[in-house]
Amino acid sequence: MKKIFKNKISMRLGALVMAFTMSVTSCNKEYLNPSAASEPQVVNDVNGLITLCNGIQFRYTVGRASPGYTLPSANGLVTKELAVLNAGNADEDFLRLGGANVIGVNSIVSNLWAQSNIVKASADIILKNSDKATDPATKAGIVGYASIFRALALANLGTFWEKAPIAVGENATFSTREEVLRDAVRQLEAAATLGLPSANFTSRVAGGIDVPNTIQALIARLSLSVGDYDKAIAAADKVDITKRSVFTFDDLSRNPMFDATFSNRNVTEPVNTGFSLPDAIKADVADKRTAFFFNRTGGTNPPNLARASFFIANTTALPVYRPGEIILIKAEALARKNNVAGAITELNKVLTKKTDVAGIGADLPAYAGAAAQADVLTEIYKQRCIELYLTGMKLDDSRRFGRPAAERSRTFFPYPQNERDNNTSTPADPAN
Repeated sequence: MKKIFKNKISMRLGALVMAFTMSVTSCNKEYLNPSAASEPQVVNDVNGLITLCNGIQFRYTVGRASPGYTLPSANGLVTKELAVLNAGNADEDFLRLGGANVIGVNSIVSNLWAQSNIVKASADIILKNSDKATDPATKAGIVGYASIFRALALANLGTFWEKAPIAVGENATFSTREEVLRDAVRQLEAAATLGLPSANFTSRVAGGIDVPNTIQALIARLSLSVGDYDKAIAAADKVDITKRSVFTFDDLSRNPMFDATFSNRNVTEPVNTGFSLPDAIKADVADKRTAFFFNRTGGTNPPNLARASFFIANTTALPVYRPGEIILIKAEALARKNNVAGAITELNKVLTKKTDVAGIGADLPAYAGAAAQADVLTEIYKQRCIELYLTGMKLDDSRRFGRPAAERSRTFFPYPQNERDNNTSTPADPAN
């Protein structure tokens, strides 16, 4: 209990440091507030660096403005995983409606953009000053931790926007989404060369994240997204899927989706118990993941589907990646390389597994469909929609698998208005 309490205090202290030292928009030349502590004061030793490490996790995961809420909500609403219960939640409802209803002042869009940019900039400050950690294993932990959150933040930008800035600067230039994701992979690969974190580091950050495995999982995830299939397979092979890697919460630093959404029936909840899949690829009635993801503890009149998956209490831990994702990354990469037999072998590991360290198991028969590449890819998409429900990855999947546009309400997001007002380099908004 002592260690947990200490780590949570450190997370909040880190968040306060960030709040006083960071600005909101990526176009600003400096993220540091001149009236607050300067960057050298904040990161002049290992203690400051670890405090900022805790701060970026707090900012990324806690609160309704954080990606912990905006990522699954934005994705869930535009891919029809989530329904809006109260039209008074206008920004959520506009995302559900999609198209021209989603504009640059939408608070979910703006918060996802702003918080992801701030986390990325914070991680860059940590990385720039990581040599202050003279112990190699402590430095490995600091660099690994910062690289993970930098990658998560860039992944958000590369998922929902066609372009985004990588470097901070006045009128920062925008890079393509592929460049953004490849930059995240580059830093993760550099972090992976530093070895295992020290006990000094792991005992002083919020527990739960397995740094080495998470680095490889994110390399695999982002490499798949940009079509680097060999790299995706190689990284996935390095992930020990018997190990957990999670964001942890308590009654003060609460699970954001439970806190904002699933603790009451007023904002959003799952559209149905079929993972919002079309009839042509609907979930098998015997799939045991349905019971796992849709908990009817709230009664059936009306059907309460709100307590879904990893959002059942303030303290519910949230996986950074799910074991099934790693298997399905290999399956998809192999299928896209025309190794259909290998893809089916991996696919069957997901279909037939009874459970895993995240508690997820379909317990279904092996794949018995056509062995053509297109058919296997369709089955992989279906399994990703189920296995990775409410992770924020379905929009990228929908585009990558060439799913009909009718299955999503937006393809990419418009740029936030505050970015456009302050950065003349901001591109034109996509039509949809």
